[in-house]
Amino acid sequence: QVRLVESGGGLVQPGGSLRLSCAASINILSIYSMRWYRQAPGKERELVASITPGGITDYADSVKGRFTISRDNAKNTVPLQMNSLKPEDTAVYFCNAVRFNHDTYWGQGTQVTVSS
Repeated sequence: QVRLVESGGGLVQPGGSLRLSCAASINILSIYSMRWYRQAPGKERELVASITPGGITDYADSVKGRFTISRDNAKNTVPLQMNSLKPEDTAVYFCNAVRFNHDTYWGQGTQVTVSS
């Protein structure tokens, strides 16, 4: 069992920045892929960014150049730095962990609202 807890969401003006964090209950080096998803009202959940134990990252086209996923192996956390935020980035952001045996775990989500 893996427990994931997100933090850092909130209200920010367009062009602003937020830093989300996902804290895992186990050593994240044992997890195949750590991911951030988001779900806006009325839309499907979409993959925003992912990172492997080796540090290989991938991003949705809509956030490339603005968002940065990283990992702190000592703290077992996966931050998501979000810059140049747009109103269309408004969503609930979820942390996701996929283990090597393909078991998948989700956090409870954190709300990000980009509005003036």
